Amino acid sequence: MAGVLLQLSALMIFVVMDTMLKLMTAEFPVLQIIWARFIFSTVTVAIALRIAMGRFPWRSRAPGLQALRSLLLGACSLLFTASVARIPLADATAVGFASPLITVALAALLLGEWVSLRRWFGVALGFIGVLVAVRPPFLTGAPLDWAYLLPLGTATMFAFYQILTRRLAALDDSRVTIFHTGLAAALATSLAQPFVFIAPGAVEWSVLIAIGMLGALSHGLLVLAYARAPASLLAPLSYTQLIWASCAGILVFGDWPDGITLLGAVIIAAGGVLTALPQRPPQGPARPETHTGHAT
Repeated sequence: MAGVLLQLSALMIFVVMDTMLKLMTAEFPVLQIIWARFIFSTVTVAIALRIAMGRFPWRSRAPGLQALRSLLLGACSLLFTASVARIPLADATAVGFASPLITVALAALLLGEWVSLRRWFGVALGFIGVLVAVRPPFLTGAPLDWAYLLPLGTATMFAFYQILTRRLAALDDSRVTIFHTGLAAALATSLAQPFVFIAPGAVEWSVLIAIGMLGALSHGLLVLAYARAPASLLAPLSYTQLIWASCAGILVFGDWPDGITLLGAVIIAAGGVLTALPQRPPQGPARPETHTGHAT
């Protein structure tokens, strides 16, 4: 039960953070918002680890992979934030749930993991849902809005991020990986600030700091959740994030999800649940489970 509560709490915090990101896009450049998200997240994580361990666990056996993983997460946040600046939060969240489906395919191709026929069917079903959710012209009769492709880019980047997370698990202590999660992204986005920075007021600074702290808290809760409950139990719960995103969209922005969004989300969720259910190869123990969901 503890793992379930931690997972649900993390998902709700992600939606709160995404809502604040969308609100801030009306006043600040996306690159500045992403910079603040990672700077303050990294500072929060560093302070927490310093208090817990008495030191900063920064030494990595694979610093290049750690930097690449962090930059991929930065790219996820950049694309997702750019998308919610143009489309409803629930729509972006629904398309972003393609991530676990892409992760399953990449795990088979890049890590050599055995994937059952049932999981491949789930991947195919989920991609049909993505095709619906991006609102192709043959469904809507309107031109394709390129902003719907941005959360699909987020899902792809996050899938590679998860693959690197698995690879680094065999090389570094988890606390080292947690420390490095936002570090390279924070440094990279800092380079752009002289060209895009708009001075925030006191209230705006408070919101930007809160975004970073919420990002650190939500990722920390996810780590705790998966340490206390199996992935096969927690992964399907990730689709409740769409419920919170829809509620936030309605209450804060007045965006009601339409039939196309709901249909695409249901198909994606069905495919995701099929891929999240535990599997066992013909011989030997089961491979590690894929974490379902997406996180900015």
